[in-house]
Formats: sequence, structure tokens, C-alpha cells
Amino acid sequence: VVHGKEIPWNLFSPKAPYQGKVVANDFHPQTLTEPTGDANWETTHVTFDHGGKVPYIEGQSIGVIAPGPDKKGEQPAKIRLYSIASSAVGDDQSSKTVSLCVKRVVELDGKFNNRAKGEDKPDKAGTAFPENEVYRGVCSNHICDMSPGDDVLITGPTGAEMLLPEDPEANIIMLAAGTGIAPMRSYLRLLFHDKAGAASGLKAKVGGLFGKAPARKFKGLAWLFMGVPYSKSLLYDDEHKEYKEKFPDNFRYDYAVSREQKNAEGQKMYIQTKM
Repeated sequence: VVHGKEIPWNLFSPKAPYQGKVVANDFHPQTLTEPTGDANWETTHVTFDHGGKVPYIEGQSIGVIAPGPDKKGEQPAKIRLYSIASSAVGDDQSSKTVSLCVKRVVELDGKFNNRAKGEDKPDKAGTAFPENEVYRGVCSNHICDMSPGDDVLITGPTGAEMLLPEDPEANIIMLAAGTGIAPMRSYLRLLFHDKAGAASGLKAKVGGLFGKAPARKFKGLAWLFMGVPYSKSLLYDDEHKEYKEKFPDNFRYDYAVSREQKNAEGQKMYIQTKM
């Protein structure tokens, strides 16, 4: 119970996870980013069917259990928590799916490795580094290499620190670096996209008749600051542009692209400077 409101909480545990299925996303390609020259360039958007058995609300997380072994040799690997990137109804608004935004962890010639030289094979995105010692994050690579129809072990949901305010006129400032955009996307889907966030009544109907975007329950300002290293690394930019076009009084966004933009002193541009 959070602020007098009951929310879903740890319905499935590591010892008794829910077995879901990977499904094709209704809009986004699985790989959201483009190659940048960095080993860990890829960020994916992956959707799981949970059959309505893993309800959650915007701002929560789920756990995923990879087969392993992890770097300690454990099988299956311990759970990894991921912020949910879809609103409570899911990307397809069926209340039976959940989506994650996951960066593939790939490190070359570092302190840890789980691929000796010559052992690294192409991943689903076609990236491989056979000439290097490679560490591939166990769960992130497990998720990024998934295909529709694959099984996935899910725990949770959990988290009560990043829930949306209930006041529909609240001003919401969101700071995201890379895949930190995940919970913010879940908010924005509810506020500006889903039927669940649409206003009801005469005003909403009249707005639609005159060619305006249908009115929303949210009446405040949602302002997103997002930082990425390259413009090729931007996430959900198409959605942000659509929200800005339809709801200019209620949504604003600023990007800090650190390796392409400079601040007034000629240094890399970061979120704090944009703010």
C-alpha cells in the first residue's frame, strides 16, 4: 500500500517466476539504435506476453532470470531488475503485455571476460569481436537475443519510488540517460497515448470534432531531459515528436547528445547543462 493505494507487489518470486512469451512489438523494431562504433551500441525494445498475470503500474520494475551461467558460474543467473518501459495496459493496450528497454552490455579487454579471444560469435544484431577478450552481460544479452515465441522467466513487479503523482495538474520533470528513459516512456504513454489517459465528457468530444488532439486527463506540463552519446542512440524520438506536436502545452523535451553537442565552454553537452 503506497499513500493509501494498493499496488501490485512481488506477485512472482525468483523461486517461483512467471513464464511468459516474447511477442513481436506492435510498433517499434527490436533494435532501437544504430551502430556508432562503440561495442555496446545496441539498445532494444522487447515485449513479453504475461497473460494478464503480472499486473503493474507506471514506474515499476520486473525481474528477468537468464539461464546463465553468470560470472560467478551460477545457473540460472540471479535476477536482474529492469524498469518497465510500457504503461500499465502495455504497448498493445491489452493489459497482457509488458515491454522493456534494454542496452546490450558488451565490454572489450576489460577486467572481466566470458569470451576468450576467438570465442565471441555474432549476436542477433550481427556484432562480434573475435579478436578481443569480451565480457557480455548475461541477462542483457539474453534479452537482446530473444525472438518472438521464446520463453522468459519474470519476477515482480516491484518498486514504489518512481510512481506518477495523482494530481492531473502536476508538473513532471523527467531526467533520463540512455535506457533510463524506460519509466519515463511508461509515464508518457499513459499521459499522451493510451485510451486510459484520455479525458471523458463533452470537452473531449468537441476537441476531436474540430481536428484537435483528443483531450487528456493530464493538464500539467511533462518536461523530459534526455542524454545520449550520439543522435543514433536516441530512444523513442518518434514518440516524443508526436506528443510535442499534439500536446504542445503539456509536453516538452530537450536532448543532450554528449559526443555531438558542445556547451558554451566548448565541452561535451550533458543533461545538467541543458537544464
